[in-house]
Amino acid sequence: MLQKCEGIVIRATDYGESNKIVTIFTRELGKVGMMARGAKKTNSRLSSVSQLFTYGYFLFQKSSGLGTLQQAEIIHSFRTIREDLFQTAYSTYIADLLDKSVEDRKPNPFLFELFYQTLNYINEGYDPDIMMNIFEMKILPVLGHYPVLDRCAVCGSTDGEFGFSIRENGFICHRCFSVDPYYFPVSQGVLKLLRLFYFLDIHRLGNISVKEETKKELRKIISAYYEEYTGLHLKSKRFLEQMENLKGML
Repeated sequence: MLQKCEGIVIRATDYGESNKIVTIFTRELGKVGMMARGAKKTNSRLSSVSQLFTYGYFLFQKSSGLGTLQQAEIIHSFRTIREDLFQTAYSTYIADLLDKSVEDRKPNPFLFELFYQTLNYINEGYDPDIMMNIFEMKILPVLGHYPVLDRCAVCGSTDGEFGFSIRENGFICHRCFSVDPYYFPVSQGVLKLLRLFYFLDIHRLGNISVKEETKKELRKIISAYYEEYTGLHLKSKRFLEQMENLKGML
């Protein structure tokens, strides 16, 4: 039986001499794996549509295992991302994080929209660091984690000076600093951004300009949180960190 869906390619793996296995995150069906026969051949009609980040309508033969991709119509190729090494690295990590966070065939239209909008903003030239952080914060509930970002995670206070506690899973106020001697002392700006990234409707995102020092703080806290709670150690993240180090040396 043939089925049509709207989706974005989040992974493409060579299979044999001429085939590819593509993983597509779809609006209607969630994550779906498909065999694209002959897609490695340059003259194949599936060659361009099976590339990473291709957004389109995909027609495939359903089966209990891998589906078979028959044809596709490209809506958006995110060309700017493809042509920029840094944008590609950020987007690959975001796609990888999505891939590792969801099970096969579990529809999540909200997550599809979040992923599409994140790629779209990066493609339009928004700061990829910030888009990555927003995606990392917004996908935490999908991973089963709900950091406390609107009050003190220990006493519930909403006023005072705040830091971030990995151990207490969120903000802690100055009255509770002694509870976690390893809390992160963070600036007011970082606290606001963490809250904004987690709660903001991504469609309402305006231009956000963030200082390099603030971005380093954000990266440090989010990375520490992921290390403690998610158990994810992605090669794409390590590659991105290497790219960032390289950029810092240029």
